[in-house]
Amino acid sequence: MRKARYRKYVAIGWMIAGSMVAAWNGYAYWEGYRAVQPTATEPKPISKPVISSVETKTGQPEPKLDEHMGTLFIPKLHISIPIYHGATEQQLRKGVGHYPKSALPGEEGNVVLSGHRDTVFRRLGSVGKNDELIVQTKAGEFIYRVKKVRIVSENDRTVLVEKPRPTLTVTTCYPFDFIGNAKQRYVLVADFISPSASRKEQQKKG
Repeated sequence: MRKARYRKYVAIGWMIAGSMVAAWNGYAYWEGYRAVQPTATEPKPISKPVISSVETKTGQPEPKLDEHMGTLFIPKLHISIPIYHGATEQQLRKGVGHYPKSALPGEEGNVVLSGHRDTVFRRLGSVGKNDELIVQTKAGEFIYRVKKVRIVSENDRTVLVEKPRPTLTVTTCYPFDFIGNAKQRYVLVADFISPSASRKEQQKKG
């Protein structure tokens, strides 16, 4: 009798724990999903001018872990996503994560951003070669153009290596419609470009 009652309580406990986990996962998904905001083709002007050249150091202090350090604009998708310093689940569930050991936007080197494929980067598969990515921080606005799309394994660390020129690397899990833990990564590698040249090209196309 006691064993039966014990088993009943254990089963109830597991049901409660499962419900709590499901509720938390649902909240985390919703938080990441709503982080993506619709926006115009180009971001709104900021107090600092658009940067036409990347400096070795911008003079900006290293962001604190979990600090909201900027915004990623994806003109092709007409969306903006907040960027947080750090690449743990705490940051990725509410926006795009910036790998702490990678360069800061506005500095030479490789700026590495990551996000979940089913929330903030659910439409990233539509972004490819020659599309623009815009990063806006307190240091200014930095425009990059995708030069390469890579599909790599989850253990491929080449996305984190330093680059000889200012580069933005954006990565998420792949395939996008895979159920479970995806074993590959969808990677966009983008070069820093001259904003003025970019916008002139857009005006010509228009």
